Amino acid sequence: MGIVENLEQLREELPGEVTIVVVSKTRSDQEILEAYHSGHRDFGENKVQELVAKQERLPGDIRWHMVGHLQSNKVRHLVPFIHMVHSVDSIKLLGVINREAEKKGRIIDCLLQLHIAREETKFGLSGEELFELVSSPGFSSMQHVRVRGLMAMATYTENMDRVREEFRHLKLIFERIKREVFPGAPWFDQLSAGMSGDYRVAVEEGSTVVRIGSIIFGPRKI
Repeated sequence: MGIVENLEQLREELPGEVTIVVVSKTRSDQEILEAYHSGHRDFGENKVQELVAKQERLPGDIRWHMVGHLQSNKVRHLVPFIHMVHSVDSIKLLGVINREAEKKGRIIDCLLQLHIAREETKFGLSGEELFELVSSPGFSSMQHVRVRGLMAMATYTENMDRVREEFRHLKLIFERIKREVFPGAPWFDQLSAGMSGDYRVAVEEGSTVVRIGSIIFGPRKI
């Protein structure tokens, strides 16, 4: 099947309230436009340089998501147009996004990245660091970022019981943060979890956003 058929099949499989972020890293403009012309608008990239270049070339109504690790010194390149940053892993980074967004008169939607995997190579805050961040005076004073929820990546493994346990842990922390830090805040409602290998488990455990690439486009081109 082609890109459009793969995307339609995924839409039919997932609940309507789950957002599919089509991960388009390394993919050509033509491939992205195939998905775009089928009506899709949410696309994700993990490198700033590639994201900025594609944003300049492709239709202006695409909602671009930054799903990869973001360095503070590159934030200014994204702030003019980014729809959501999924990978905020420090109070410093959130502060830089806030400062740069203020310069542009924008409020940027962000997700705080939690480290749930049993792999040291994954980025993200520990549970303790997450609660320290949202409890800090600096956090409450930021007016140009809006924390919409959490993001995480599970361990890369075929053991779906472990993956399910990690996503379940993520949902529990999300619910605790919502209850204790964002009571009555309807915008704190996003849980970005699940990729091509584990999205079904992620959605079963409460994910509202899945980040899918290879299922839609096929194996990544090197």
